[in-house]
Amino acid sequence: MMETYDGKFYLGKTYDLEKDEITANKLLYDPDDLTTHAVAFGMTGSGKTGLCIDLLEEAALNEIPALMIDPKGDMTNTLLHFPDLLPEDFLPWVNPDEARREGKTLEQSAADAASLWSKGLEGWGIGEERLKALKDSVQYTIYTPGSESGMPVNILSSLEAPGLDWEEHREILREKISGVVMGLLGLVGLDEMDPVRSPEHILLSNIFEHAWSQNQDLDLGELILQIQNPPFEKLGMMDVEAFLPEKERVELSMMLNNILAAPSFQSWIMGQPLDIGELLMTPEGRPRHSVFYIAHLSDAERMFFVTLLYSAVETWMRSQKGSTSLRALLYFDEIYGYLPPVANPPSKTPMLRMLKQARAFGVGQVLVTQNPVDVDYKALSNAGTWFIGKLQTEQDKERLLDGLEGASPGMERKAYDRLISRLDKRIFLLHNVHEEDPVLFHTRWAMNYLTGPLTRNQIPALNKLAGLKAGVRKGAPADEGGKERAKGERGDTERQPQGTKDVPGSSTPPSVPREVDEYFYPLELDLDAAVEEASLNSESVLQSVVLYRPVLASQANVRFLKRNYNLDYEEKRTALVLDPDPTGRIDWESWLEEPLKLRALRRKPETGSRFSDLRPPLSDEKTLKSLEADFKDWIYHTFTVTVKGYEDLDVYAGPRESEDDFRKRAAEAAGREKEAEIEKINESYKKKIDRMEERILKEERELEEDEMELSQRKMEEMGTHVENVLSLLAGRKRRLSTSLSKRRMTSKAKSDVKESLAVIEEYEEKIEELEEERQADIQDVEENWDQLLEEVEEIPIAPYKKDILIELFGVIWYPYYMIEAPRGWVEVPAFS
Repeated sequence: MMETYDGKFYLGKTYDLEKDEITANKLLYDPDDLTTHAVAFGMTGSGKTGLCIDLLEEAALNEIPALMIDPKGDMTNTLLHFPDLLPEDFLPWVNPDEARREGKTLEQSAADAASLWSKGLEGWGIGEERLKALKDSVQYTIYTPGSESGMPVNILSSLEAPGLDWEEHREILREKISGVVMGLLGLVGLDEMDPVRSPEHILLSNIFEHAWSQNQDLDLGELILQIQNPPFEKLGMMDVEAFLPEKERVELSMMLNNILAAPSFQSWIMGQPLDIGELLMTPEGRPRHSVFYIAHLSDAERMFFVTLLYSAVETWMRSQKGSTSLRALLYFDEIYGYLPPVANPPSKTPMLRMLKQARAFGVGQVLVTQNPVDVDYKALSNAGTWFIGKLQTEQDKERLLDGLEGASPGMERKAYDRLISRLDKRIFLLHNVHEEDPVLFHTRWAMNYLTGPLTRNQIPALNKLAGLKAGVRKGAPADEGGKERAKGERGDTERQPQGTKDVPGSSTPPSVPREVDEYFYPLELDLDAAVEEASLNSESVLQSVVLYRPVLASQANVRFLKRNYNLDYEEKRTALVLDPDPTGRIDWESWLEEPLKLRALRRKPETGSRFSDLRPPLSDEKTLKSLEADFKDWIYHTFTVTVKGYEDLDVYAGPRESEDDFRKRAAEAAGREKEAEIEKINESYKKKIDRMEERILKEERELEEDEMELSQRKMEEMGTHVENVLSLLAGRKRRLSTSLSKRRMTSKAKSDVKESLAVIEEYEEKIEELEEERQADIQDVEENWDQLLEEVEEIPIAPYKKDILIELFGVIWYPYYMIEAPRGWVEVPAFS
C-alpha cells in the first residue's frame, strides 16, 4: 500500500542543525496553508528548484491543479516521470554536455541517473506505487505562448468580453482592462505608461470599457481600427482629437499593427485560449498541471504574457465561490523583474492584488526568487509561508528579514538571522504563520528526474511523454538514443523561408550588436563524419544544411604575479554559455570550457548556411557589456592558483613547477639551513668543551706538583722515621713530635693529589655530558627540518583586476548539420 499523509505534503524531514544530521521526523505541510501564499528564496545551488518540484509533486498527488510560469525551463522537469526507473527512460533527457565533461557516453549517464534516482528515492521511503500515482494523478501540458514548439496559447481570448455583468463587476473588469492594456503597451515598447496620466493608456482602456460594457468582444484588428477612429467623441471633458491627436493615434495603431503583421506573431493567435478553467481541468474533470514555458520570449513578450495570465486568473477567480481550502496553485518560478521593490511594471499590479485577495477564493500563489533584494518585500509580507534556503549575500538576508518582520511582527530577528546564516544546500527554514515555531528541514528526493532546464526543441517530446499529440512537430528529440539532443540544441525551428520549406532557421543572419565581437566556429567535421556520428544510414539522408547557433563566448588571460612568492604565471579562463538567461544572470562556473584557439575562429560563415534566432541578452549590447564586466568580476572573486611553499625557507613553487623539482629545491634549502644551524651548535659546544679541557690541563699541572710534593714528603717522613729508630738503638733521645709532623705533611700532600684526580674526573665527565647534549641538539635540529619538509603550506593567490585581460567577449556561431531523414530533422555538431 502506498503511504499517505492525510492530504498533507511530504516535503522532507526535519534537520538538527547542531548535530548536522537529518532526523527521522517527516516534514508534512498542510496544503490549505498555501491559500495565504508561499515564497521561496535561495541562491543557485541551494536546492530551491528541487524543493518547489517536491511541492508541485505533492500537489499533483493530491489532485490540486496548478498553473506554472517557467521563465528558465526548470519546470519542464515536472513531466519527467519514470516510475520503472529504467536507464532507457532517462536516456533521451540526460544532459549531453554534462556527460561529455564527465567523460561518459549518454548510455552511461542514463544508467548512472537511473541508479542515482533509484537509491535516492529508496533512501527517502518513496516506492513504486507512489511514483506511478504521480504519473497518473494529473494531466501535464507544456504551453509555449508565441511558439508552436509546445501547445500554443491564443491570447486573443484575453481581448474578448469576460462574460461578467458590467454593473456588478465594474471594479474587477476595470482592473483586468488595466492589466491587458499595460501588457499591450509593454509589447510595443511603451512599458512605463501611467494608467492615470498616459493618454495612450487612457484611450485603450476606454475602448475596452466601451466594448466590454456592452458585452462585445475585441480582437487586435478591431482594436487597431478603433484607435484610429474611436467609438466615442470625448474623453472626459475633452474631444478625442484634443486629448490624443490623430497623428499620435495613427502611430500607436501602427505599432500594434506591426506586431499583428509580423509572421512570428501568428503563433500568439492560435491554439489553446487563455481560459483558466480549461487550463486547470480537462473536459473529463481531471486536474491539469499547465506549464507556461516562456524562456524563448523577449522581455517585453514575457511581461505581456505574464500580465495577461494574471489578469485572466484574477477574472476567473472572482467568478468562483469563496473557499478556505486550496482550490488551485499559481506557481511563478522566477519573479525577478515582475514584482520589483521600486518600479511598477505591468505585472506588478495584478500580482499585488492576487497576493491580497486570492486567499478568499482558495487560490494559492508560490513565488520563487534567488535574490530577495530584487523583490518588493512589502508585497511579500502578505505571504504566510516562507521557504528560506541558502542566500548569496548579506544584503539578501537583511532584505528577507525585513520582509519577514512585515509578515510576522514580533518575530525574533536575531534568532532567524543566525539560522539563515547557517543554512546549507537542500536545507530550508520554514516559517509558517499557521504554525507556532519555524522549522528547519532537509528536502526529500524529487520523484521527477531533475535534468536541469530543457530547451524549446525538447518540448514536443515532453508533451508526447505526457500523452499529448498536439504540438509535436518535426525536429523534436527522438525517443531512442537522444541523438537529436546534441550539444547546444535550442533555438527556433518554426521559420520556413520561401524555397526552403521545413528547413530550420533563417537564411539571413541576425544582426549582432555593433560593439560586440562576432566569430564563426569552423566546420571540423564533414557531412559524412557527422552522419556517422549520428549513427544514421547515409542513404537515408534526404537533404542537409549547416545551421549556426549562437553561443556567448568569454575568454580572459589571467596573470598571477607575486614576486614574494616567486610567482609569475598565466592561465586562460573560458566560458561558453548556451542559452544565456535573458535577465543577464549567468553562473559562469557551470559553463567553463577548455580555452579557445582564437586564430582558428573565422569572421564569415559557410556559404549557404542558415541561422537560428539571436535572442536577449545576445541581441542587447547594454546587457552584454554588463555581462562582460560581470565575467571579469567573477574571475577576480573566484579564480585563484595555489602556491606551495615553506615560509621558513622562503621557498615557493607556482603551478608550473613539478612536485619533484619543488621538493628537491626545498630539501636543498633545508639542508643549507640545517648545516648552518648545526655549525652554530658545534661552535657553541666547542667553546664549552675547550673551557673544560683548559681546566683539566690546569688541574693536571696541579696534580703533577701535588704528586712531586707527596713524593718528597714521603721521603722526608721515611728519613725521619729511620733517624728515630737509629737514635733509639744508639740510646739517644729523639723527639716524637718531629716524626708526627712529617706524617701530617705527607697526608696533606696525598689529599691534594686525590683532590686533583677527582676534579679532573669531574671535568672529563662534564665533557662527555656536553658531547651528549651536542649530539641531542643536532638530532633535534635534523628532526625539526625533516618535519618542516613534510608540512607544505598551500597559499591561494588571487589575481589583480589589472592583470585580467579579456581576450574575447561576444558571440560565436557554432555550426551544426541539420540532416533531414525519413523520421524528421536530426541535428548533430559539425565540430569535434
